[in-house]
Amino acid sequence: MAGATRALERLFALYFLAHIPVTLLLDAQALSSRFHPPPLAEVLGWYTASFKDPLMAQCPAWFKSFIYCEVFLQLPFFPVAAYAFWKGNCKWIRTPAIIYATHVATTLVPLLAHFVFHDFSDSKPAGPQMWHERLWLLAVYSPYLLISLLLLMTMLVHPSYSSGGKRKAT
Repeated sequence: MAGATRALERLFALYFLAHIPVTLLLDAQALSSRFHPPPLAEVLGWYTASFKDPLMAQCPAWFKSFIYCEVFLQLPFFPVAAYAFWKGNCKWIRTPAIIYATHVATTLVPLLAHFVFHDFSDSKPAGPQMWHERLWLLAVYSPYLLISLLLLMTMLVHPSYSSGGKRKAT
């Protein structure tokens, strides 16, 4: 059990570490590209054209609100969470991790539903038209939902983190 817990903690630490450059270098461009060098704008342009991601290409207001939350609320949490999970057995991360995981899950559900159900036939730039294009977008965004749900379940039910775990006598 301890080995599995350590593996989960390392997975979470790597997830949060990897999320820092993704947020800073790619996602933040949806708010303003003037702070990013042209090669990064080209990477984002390649991604939006290759994967037909209309949200990152046009960034409607509702999606921009998610990016603002990611940059200004989640990004400061990423190094803290990476540290806590890399170190391991940091009980104090439980409540912030539950808040983070719940927030991410509730923003990703409508985002994924948008990719599945929205009619992109008149979308400019072109959005996904075929199911395989929609599945590619789901494959890009779904890991964030899955890791967040795994984090939430770990914080809620794992004895090392849940309130039912062993506590020091006071």
